[in-house]
Amino acid sequence: MVKPIHVLNGPNLNLLGTREPEIYGYETLADVQARCEARAQALGLSVVFRQSNHEGQLIDWVQAARTEASALVINPAGYGHTSVALLDALKTLAIPIVECHLSNPAARESFRRETYVSLAATGVVSGFGAASYELAVEAAAGLIGASGASA
Repeated sequence: MVKPIHVLNGPNLNLLGTREPEIYGYETLADVQARCEARAQALGLSVVFRQSNHEGQLIDWVQAARTEASALVINPAGYGHTSVALLDALKTLAIPIVECHLSNPAARESFRRETYVSLAATGVVSGFGAASYELAVEAAAGLIGASGASA
C-alpha cells in the first residue's frame, strides 16, 4: 500500500475564505482539504492534511513525512520567505516535494517572488486558487508513479 501524500499548510491559511479573498479566494481551508482528499481518492491515494501557524510544528510534520509519506505538498505561506529552518527540514526528505500557492507569487510584491522552499521543491504549482492544491496532489501522484496521474 502506498503511503499517503502529506499536505502541509503554513500560517494564516486557517483564515482562508475571509482573509484577503480578492487574493486567496472565498474557499475555506476545509474546502481545500475536501478537494485534496477527492483528488487523491480518484487516484487511489490518500492524504494527511494539516495546518499550523507555528514554524516548529511544520518542521516536526516535515520530519515525520520522512517515514510516513510518499510525497509532500506544502504551502509554506509566509514561512516560505523567511524560514531557513523549514528549508533545512525539507532537504532531509527523499520523497517528492511540491510547493503550492493559491496566488501567483511572481505577480505580487518583490519579497514574495522567491521562497526558500523552492530550493528543496521538486516542482511548484501556483496561481490557480484552490485548484492549485488539486494540481499539486496530481503532480505528487505522478512523481510517485501512481496510476491515473498525468504528471
